[in-house]
Amino acid sequence: MSTTQIRVGIGGWTYEPWRNNFYPEKWPQKRELEYAASKLTAIEINGTYYSSFKPASFAAWAAAVPDDFVFAVKASRFCTNRKVLADAGESIERFVSQGLTELGPKLGPILWQFMATKKFDADDFGAFLKLLPTAHAGVTLRHAVQVRHESFATPAFVELARAAGVAIVHADSADYPAIADVSGDHVYVRLEQGVAEEPAGYAPEALDRWTGMARDWQRGAAPAPVPLVADPAPATPRDAFVFFINGAKERAPHGAMALIERLGR
Repeated sequence: MSTTQIRVGIGGWTYEPWRNNFYPEKWPQKRELEYAASKLTAIEINGTYYSSFKPASFAAWAAAVPDDFVFAVKASRFCTNRKVLADAGESIERFVSQGLTELGPKLGPILWQFMATKKFDADDFGAFLKLLPTAHAGVTLRHAVQVRHESFATPAFVELARAAGVAIVHADSADYPAIADVSGDHVYVRLEQGVAEEPAGYAPEALDRWTGMARDWQRGAAPAPVPLVADPAPATPRDAFVFFINGAKERAPHGAMALIERLGR
């Protein structure tokens, strides 16, 4: 029996249109994380991209969710939005040291998202990957990188990510390349094309397809017919994280719940 898991969630938990849509009417705002965590299995913390938080905040978030819940954490823009990535060491250390490890076993992957204008430079990007710590304060750290320029769609990038043990984010996007190559010990998926016309953001047949793909990734298979940039990775079972992000954001929780329901069948 596989010990890997598929976790499904949304970005953040504070969003006004979710009130009286996802959250029950008159639900206390201070308990929104508690409610979201009762319906989902993961949340991507986005606020950490814009500012830092105190250790007490991470500890409080961990205390508000079930024991088997997981947070992904979006890394600070000061780490990734820079001309020379190799110079990001101090910013990375500051980000990792702010209190992330207070999440303990509820800490999932750290998401490092790059600007859409950032082009692939093998030497510089390779230097950046070497700066990512594998642990901090006794807590293992896992990393995922979301690149959004077409120049990254090359085997050289996939090879760098695999050598570093870092996952490449597979984004379902109308604007950015979808690189489906597996490179780390987990798979990180961001579904960014939800539409308001669909109650769950994605049509039922699309949700069925993503359900099958998530199961394929979990068991180590490469979902067909998703094209790969490099040779397939070894068929090793992996955790999979699927987040409904952007695009008709008001529908995101319903998409996540619909996918969780399908996975439970």
